Amino acid sequence: MSNQAKSVLIVAFIGLSISVAFAIWWILRPAGLPAGIIAGNGRIEATEINIATKTPGRIIEIRAREGDFVQADMILARMDAQVLLAQQAEAQAQVRRAEYAHKTAEAIVIQRESEQVAAQAMVAQRRAELDAVRKRVKRTQTLADEGAAAQQELDDDRARVLSAQAAVSAAQAQVAAANAAIQAAKSQVVESQSVIAATQATVTRLQADIDDNELRAPRDGRVQYRVAEPGEVLDAGGRVLNMIDLSDVYMTFFLSTEAAGKVALGSDIRLVLDAAPNYVIPATASFVASVAQFTPKTVETESERLKLMFRVRARIDPELLKQHLEKIKTGVPGMAYVKLDPAAAWPKELDVRLPQ
Repeated sequence: MSNQAKSVLIVAFIGLSISVAFAIWWILRPAGLPAGIIAGNGRIEATEINIATKTPGRIIEIRAREGDFVQADMILARMDAQVLLAQQAEAQAQVRRAEYAHKTAEAIVIQRESEQVAAQAMVAQRRAELDAVRKRVKRTQTLADEGAAAQQELDDDRARVLSAQAAVSAAQAQVAAANAAIQAAKSQVVESQSVIAATQATVTRLQADIDDNELRAPRDGRVQYRVAEPGEVLDAGGRVLNMIDLSDVYMTFFLSTEAAGKVALGSDIRLVLDAAPNYVIPATASFVASVAQFTPKTVETESERLKLMFRVRARIDPELLKQHLEKIKTGVPGMAYVKLDPAAAWPKELDVRLPQ
């Protein structure tokens, strides 16, 4: 067979192969999406949480490893709190000292009130004595007018009146001093109460700092990364672990301007992951960006406006996530199918299919 004939046969074979391949593709090609449903590709994501220190310190222990599932309030790591414990012990001693000072101040108030009662009794006694000497002066005055008493005796009784008046004034001054002493003692009580409150607040604050040295999981999730190791000294805000919230898992994908404008919050979405194409996961639209992500430098023509792409987030039901926590992985690519028309029907291949 000549070379020319061989070339003709090769060309004919290649053409036949292409025709057969096209025919097979045409027969087996996937059916197009029904009207009212559009697709976009994206990746599974979840809310990330950094477990970080509140105050500077040294890491004593890290209990969580990468990939561990953790529950809310579980202790993930512990920081050295020896200095804080010593400061708290000192503050507690100051609280006790302030409480003793408060009791002493209250006792002084009681003592000053007793002194006030005694001073008031002394005033009553001095007034009684003054009243008695005044009556005596009147009697002596009568007797002196009748010549039955000497003038000297009358003068002595008048002097006793003046002395009794001075004694009353002195007793009243003691009452005033006792009142002032009571007020001063009560102010000491208030001051001691303020000191107790301040020192107790210090104890509470230090306890909060001590509690913060136990790094706890804020919610259920899975540890992704261990950023630090025991023995390291971190500044305030230093990251120790990174975890993801398995109750907030979603796929982020992008749609064109025309499609994104028709997506309503709560729209029905079906997700198909590249790693598990046999499953169809239900979701809902929880976010549609108000600003385009891909924008030409200038937007002047209709064709350029159609190039704009908007970010959309499809959120998976948290109750569904709880049933498949161990199968959740972030970063997995896939397709999101969005129902733009609520009346549109899902094709059979997009019926919900979940792993058992």
